[in-house]
This record gives sequence, structure tokens and C-alpha cells, in this order.
Amino acid sequence: MDDLKISCPKCEWVPDGYPYWQCDCGYVWNTFDTAAKCPSCKKQHVYTQCPVGCHQMSPHIDWYKDLDEWLEEIIAQINEIVEVEK
Repeated sequence: MDDLKISCPKCEWVPDGYPYWQCDCGYVWNTFDTAAKCPSCKKQHVYTQCPVGCHQMSPHIDWYKDLDEWLEEIIAQINEIVEVEK
């Protein structure tokens, strides 16, 4: 996922790696390090707020760009591994 692009789906603000997001349990972290799952209480967050740009809420999955292309690459890699193991 090194080439995965992440940005706010509403204003295109790009996360800079800082821990802007706070869980209901009080833990603060960078939500994109864990795909929106709190490392402390393990709550899986469905929505993510843009903390710097527009301050709007969006489904967390919508922050990830080009997922179709990324998934196609992963499937191709898996197929290569399967072919090699045959």
C-alpha cells in the first residue's frame, strides 16, 4: 500500500502523518495508520473528519484514492505467486 493516495474526499486535504483524530475513548492517533481502528479500544470508525481542510465528515473508505487500481495490482501479485507455486 506504499503507493496508496489518501485525501479528504470533499476538499482534497492530504493527511501529513500527524495524530489529529481522537477516539471516543480519548486516544489520539493518525487514523490512517490503522484504517480508522482505534489502537487503544479497538473501535472501528466508519467516518473520518477532515481536521484541517473543510472539517467535514466522510466515510473513511472514501479517503482512499485509486483503490480499484491498487486492488488490481494486488490481485495480479497474488496470481503471480499462485502460478509460481503450481
